[in-house]
Amino acid sequence: MSTAPPPQSTRASVLIPFTVVLLIWGSTWIVIRDQLGGAGVPPSWSVTYRFAVAGVALAAVALAKGERLAFDRTGWLFAAVLGLAQFVCNFNFVYRAEQHITSGLVSVVFALLLVPNALFARVFLGQRLGRQLLVGSAVAMAGVALLFVQEARSDPNGPGEALIGIALTGCAILSASVANVMQATKTAARYPMIPMLAVAMLLGAGMDAAFALATVGAPVFDPRPSYIAGVLYLGLAASALAFTLYFRIIRTIGPAKAAYNSVIVPVIAMLLSTVFEGYRWSLLAAAGGVLAGAGLVIALTARRPNR
Repeated sequence: MSTAPPPQSTRASVLIPFTVVLLIWGSTWIVIRDQLGGAGVPPSWSVTYRFAVAGVALAAVALAKGERLAFDRTGWLFAAVLGLAQFVCNFNFVYRAEQHITSGLVSVVFALLLVPNALFARVFLGQRLGRQLLVGSAVAMAGVALLFVQEARSDPNGPGEALIGIALTGCAILSASVANVMQATKTAARYPMIPMLAVAMLLGAGMDAAFALATVGAPVFDPRPSYIAGVLYLGLAASALAFTLYFRIIRTIGPAKAAYNSVIVPVIAMLLSTVFEGYRWSLLAAAGGVLAGAGLVIALTARRPNR
């Protein structure tokens, strides 16, 4: 009797990069908060520096591998739209959201990325959700709801600021989802990953700089070692490395399953906050974390997550 192969999402080639991305992105919320609390660097300039560093790093990797940073007209348009959605709109919204609500609440709300990713994949890619993925999604969203209640209760900014922050995070989610689904298209598969990401990040950094100049004026930089280290970490690890791994995961298992990364990221962020910031887990937070993890396991072990 033949044994069915394990689902792609439980293979080491997916689980290892999935875990690496989780650990990196789970730590970024603390770094972003430090940047926002620095010497008055507007969020748009911090985003610009981040993706300038990431784009240059990936361009160097591409050139070292002998890959050209040149595309046809469709490729340049794809790179520009990807850069606008993922590296301009998404991150400008996220950085501004953290000016109104805590990083913990932003990361929890961002877990809802699972919903538009699944819907857009159904509409634009024709991917139908399997029953096990739907069950896993329901369990994970229950966990996210408990985490949301916990973070909303502890947020010191009040309901008005919370609504603004949540709305900005919602805009970031939609922008990120557009970029996620783009990576699962046939157009994306026509171009090598690293050169495409390098160009998208550099174009995104250019658009970020133009937006910053138009809205907040001349460049501002924070000379603190922690800020410089944060820009390098966010540019090299959280962008150049993590996005390369994450977009490859999307191409392998689809945007719906890949979005489970965002469900577990707030749990990782809270675990790191426990170690470095003395975060204390409540019963609600613990229950939410357990449910989110259980939903992830259920979804990733589905043999036919999308069809």
